[in-house]
Amino acid sequence: MRAIIWQWADRLISLSAFVGTVGLMVGVVDILIDVVGREFHMPLKGAQDISQMAMVTMVFGGMAIADRMNSHIAVDIFEGVFSERLNRITQIIAPLIGALVFVMLAKAMWDAAALSRMLNLATNIIYLPKAWFQYMAVVMSVITALAMILRAVDNILGRPMTEHGIDTTL
Repeated sequence: MRAIIWQWADRLISLSAFVGTVGLMVGVVDILIDVVGREFHMPLKGAQDISQMAMVTMVFGGMAIADRMNSHIAVDIFEGVFSERLNRITQIIAPLIGALVFVMLAKAMWDAAALSRMLNLATNIIYLPKAWFQYMAVVMSVITALAMILRAVDNILGRPMTEHGIDTTL
């Protein structure tokens, strides 16, 4: 059962990473066109708007895969001092706290998106609707929270993430 759940989770995480990759490519192309255009006195109209929304897409799109590959920044200065049991407890509590943070972030973004829709908020130059990107951030935050919860469950059951097919020793 857990293997099937992780298979679906990995698909969602891959989708999230793909969206983040698209955001990265759009941001790079946007900046490239804007910089080259400035050289010819024809800057890209709305480059700042596109860059900002691409950054939102990159950050939220990449969070789930960063967690899945265990590549978040971690401070392990106490790991050698703590007992094995306490280290295991922290490996269970940390993703649960992370999941809680991402759920709270998703709720805040959901409320912000509702406000953006109500007020028709958009970017300043080319009027990209902000709600689209806020809803995307909600979905990516929920995916990240679910991945963190699954990681905590795996840590509780003592099954490492490498058994799901992803090598986290990169």
